[in-house]
Amino acid sequence: MKKIIIIGGGPAGYPAALEAAALGAEVTLVEKNKLGGVCLNCGCIPSKSFLDAAHRFQAAFSAVGFSAEGAQTAAEQLFQARDFEQVKKRQQVATQKLTQGISFLLKKANVTVLTGEASFVDEHTVEVQTEQGKQKLSFDGVIIATGSQAFYPPALEALRGKVYDNANFFEMEKLPASMAVIGGGVIGCEMADFLQSFGVEVHLIEMQPRLLPLEDEGVSRVLFQAFTKRKINLHLGVSATSVSQTQDGFELTLSDGGKIKTQQVLAAIGRTVDVSALHLERVGISATRKGIQVNPQTLQVKDNIYAAGDVTGLLQLAHAATRQGQVAARNLCGVSAVYHNERVPHAVYTTPEISSVGLSAAQAQAQGIEVKAHKSFFLANGRAVAQGQTEGYVEWLSDAKTGKLLGAVCVGAQASELIHIAAVALEAQFTLSQLKDVVFAHPTFAETWSEALHK
Repeated sequence: MKKIIIIGGGPAGYPAALEAAALGAEVTLVEKNKLGGVCLNCGCIPSKSFLDAAHRFQAAFSAVGFSAEGAQTAAEQLFQARDFEQVKKRQQVATQKLTQGISFLLKKANVTVLTGEASFVDEHTVEVQTEQGKQKLSFDGVIIATGSQAFYPPALEALRGKVYDNANFFEMEKLPASMAVIGGGVIGCEMADFLQSFGVEVHLIEMQPRLLPLEDEGVSRVLFQAFTKRKINLHLGVSATSVSQTQDGFELTLSDGGKIKTQQVLAAIGRTVDVSALHLERVGISATRKGIQVNPQTLQVKDNIYAAGDVTGLLQLAHAATRQGQVAARNLCGVSAVYHNERVPHAVYTTPEISSVGLSAAQAQAQGIEVKAHKSFFLANGRAVAQGQTEGYVEWLSDAKTGKLLGAVCVGAQASELIHIAAVALEAQFTLSQLKDVVFAHPTFAETWSEALHK
């Protein structure tokens, strides 16, 4: 029986532990904080709970439009009814339930869980520092799944612990009147969406000329229009060169000379990897702040050492981490498995929602592929029109010569769910002509995919 040690109990680590245990290995999982990692405790799950509350409020607020009489009074009542304390309690209950679920699954699978910090002694031994003392464990294989942490640029480093990042944002006792969100990527845009929905004056700062710079330009344009309409203050193409604490909050100086004063600041500039505590040099492995270099398909680092999740630098998404953990565990246990980074769907839970999978048009063109786009707008979709949710579109991207599906984009209501239609098609390596034979129910948002195929 192989002895396998998993270092990290987040969305890469615990699925890897369950997979290895199912394949007959003796598994020990080491986690220095809480099971579930960043995703469950201070990332994906808390943020989606917060955003769901925000979206429900937005829906209730827009429903006032059904009655002209007393609409203003009703809107004011809805505004006053927002209870941040109740939102926090709801989020904490959800997180607790899921954490307990992970503990149950690991126990059922006979995975030994140690609370402590692990470091390598040599290529066959790990030392774990627990509250009870140091414990040395021999192993036949290791999966490193230590995740990542919030990145602080020089302008914010001195204020670490005084400003918010995703590790402490959800512990906020009360909402400030105003907040500067530094970073217009996924985390920054989602939190700006939530804050504005709860009456916070938001200043969103992004050094690139558009929001979500890693997404398609059309996506950025739709979100820009939505945020502008909601009066989120957007500062694009500039960076925060300095941030200082004042008596009333913080003052930010921007690279264009502008100044912003807010009660609070959220650092949402991205994630960084710190594996110094692992002492990887003892096993001949190097790392950068972007992560540990792995084989992108097998997740192998060297010999009997694998890595999964944010620490690999491949893709900082929880579901990508889970798949990587499972693939790493299978390969470590002698069951061949392959990870496909390009087939992992992305989702941004703003209003409107945004999702994509596969290659973008720019990525495909960079590979010398002639791209054909097939787009359909929700404005022409019966379900969207009936429900007043006509913002956005779906788009298939195909190889103009072969018809092979390359990728897909969805912006609008239920985009985070609708993208899986494209993800399955991409995994099955469908051509667009094959997809045209699929019948979609009417009226549904999903049939917009079918409408796009005929354009």
